[in-house]
Amino acid sequence: MTNQNQPPQGGQNSHLTHFDHAGASKMVDVGDKPVSERRAKASGSVRMAPETLQRILNKSFAKGDVLEVARLAGIQAAKRTWELIPLCHMLPLDGVTVQFTPCPPDTLEIAAEVRCLAKTGVEMEAMVAVSMAALTIYDMAKAIDRVMVIDQIRLEEKSGGRSGEFRRS
Repeated sequence: MTNQNQPPQGGQNSHLTHFDHAGASKMVDVGDKPVSERRAKASGSVRMAPETLQRILNKSFAKGDVLEVARLAGIQAAKRTWELIPLCHMLPLDGVTVQFTPCPPDTLEIAAEVRCLAKTGVEMEAMVAVSMAALTIYDMAKAIDRVMVIDQIRLEEKSGGRSGEFRRS
């Protein structure tokens, strides 16, 4: 039986930094950490009807260019991650890119990359960028396709900081 007041144990690093010794939530103090170059890439996808993908690619929505609106939403969301996820730090982002790759007949792949010089990583910013881009695509196309599926949002790679490099294999 798991004690709900204690953080879960296990995994590669069983110490969860967002909990204190009593299990209370805390924001990690990064004050003594050195500034380093941080980079993270995340990805996800939106599956939809083939006709929906074609309309998005043909830019035939009255609301505007779905992909450009979703790109701006992803960039803006990355910049505001600290407001959306309670224990994230406010970071001075140096660059955010959001890219789309159609995979006919029915999938749109989303990739985001975030870079900064900071004391903590930008993994959450990259995943929030992908998430918001996907949600914006759903919002703009839901009138014609309510069965779209947002899928596989995940960290692909990160670099910088004490934990070093990560690359999904």
